[in-house]
Amino acid sequence: MFEIFFTAEAKKYLKKFDKQNKIRIISSLERIRIRPYPHVKKLVASPYFRLRVGKYRVILDIDKGKLIILVITIGHRKSIYK
Repeated sequence: MFEIFFTAEAKKYLKKFDKQNKIRIISSLERIRIRPYPHVKKLVASPYFRLRVGKYRVILDIDKGKLIILVITIGHRKSIYK
């Protein structure tokens, strides 16, 4: 099972969300802990992955060797890729 870690930037964005969206994002991250690859999509020209949670996106880095999921940033789908 993968461990989930957050960057400082991801923690900052997570604090800004209302309670309902925080629960959705955290439960989605908990769901992908066992097998993350069927739930995420590889970003083009980037080593990172994205997880879709409604109209928000979670940018992740997955280290298969150490069983770590690093949450890099969280944001709205309009502005997350810029």
